[in-house]
Amino acid sequence: MSQASSAPLGDQAFLRTDLRGHAFDAPYAGVRSFMRRRYSRDLNGVDVVVSGVPLDIATTFRSGARLGPAAMRAASVQLNERLYPWGFGPCEHLSVIDYGDCVLDMHRPATIHDAIANHARGILASGATMLTLGGDHYITYPLLRAHVERLGRPVALVHFDAHCDTWADDEPDSLNHGSMFYKAVREGLVDPARSVQVGIRTWNDDFMGIEVIGADAVHERGPEAIARRIAEVVGDAPAYLTFDIDCLDPAFAPGTGTPVPGGLSMAQAQAILRRLLPLNVVGMDVVEVAPAYDHAEITALAAAHVAAEMLCLLAARRAAVAAA
Repeated sequence: MSQASSAPLGDQAFLRTDLRGHAFDAPYAGVRSFMRRRYSRDLNGVDVVVSGVPLDIATTFRSGARLGPAAMRAASVQLNERLYPWGFGPCEHLSVIDYGDCVLDMHRPATIHDAIANHARGILASGATMLTLGGDHYITYPLLRAHVERLGRPVALVHFDAHCDTWADDEPDSLNHGSMFYKAVREGLVDPARSVQVGIRTWNDDFMGIEVIGADAVHERGPEAIARRIAEVVGDAPAYLTFDIDCLDPAFAPGTGTPVPGGLSMAQAQAILRRLLPLNVVGMDVVEVAPAYDHAEITALAAAHVAAEMLCLLAARRAAVAAA
């Protein structure tokens, strides 16, 4: 681990001044920001904003994902260093802050969608990329709305999950973490012809034209072939990358609201993510960590590592584009 000579020891979440690089912070001590990044609302010069959306009133089975952002931050303390197999830490190449959490009024559910969308609009207006920590998977819907408004075009959805989340729901004000991609496709936020869902193992009669790569296909074909297919489908479209932690088998992620056996291993998920360098990723989230059902923090650890892989992917992509 490298250490900047001017960096203070301890509590990097408050005391660091440089938005890049690593400085020592004992993993068992101090304030738990994501990857020990500085807590800040100053977006000047920031490449990536990490923020939490602690929502779980849209769940259909076990609640508890409102505590997911805090759990992922706590689990990320060991990631303040160069990461394998990348050979670098993403914060060596990206200016990253922890923005804190989106403020939600759980007692006024009709305000939730706009609160999340406005939270994202303010960040995206700075030109920064968002990495959002959920919260249940409903949060991706208002995040997609803000991203599409900023881009002026629909995005390709690259969706890791046990569930397709395209069950029909034509109630405009409903909060449901199983129907938001139905709404996103119907509203033109997502281009289904350029979108892929990976790890699916629950049935829906209508997958809305999105290509489904089931968990069985991942087991049979392997990560390299799956990553190649994702890149073929998405092409050069702006891609929004969303990872529901229940994409992983419950052996690797028991701490989630709707676990489904037969899922991906953490090694398979990492191997796929690391091969998505061709994608033009414009936004990212990791969702559905419910710490009350976790054991030895393995779900939170998996989710924090997924988020770190996303940051490494973004850093490597930008370096490759700059070198071209």
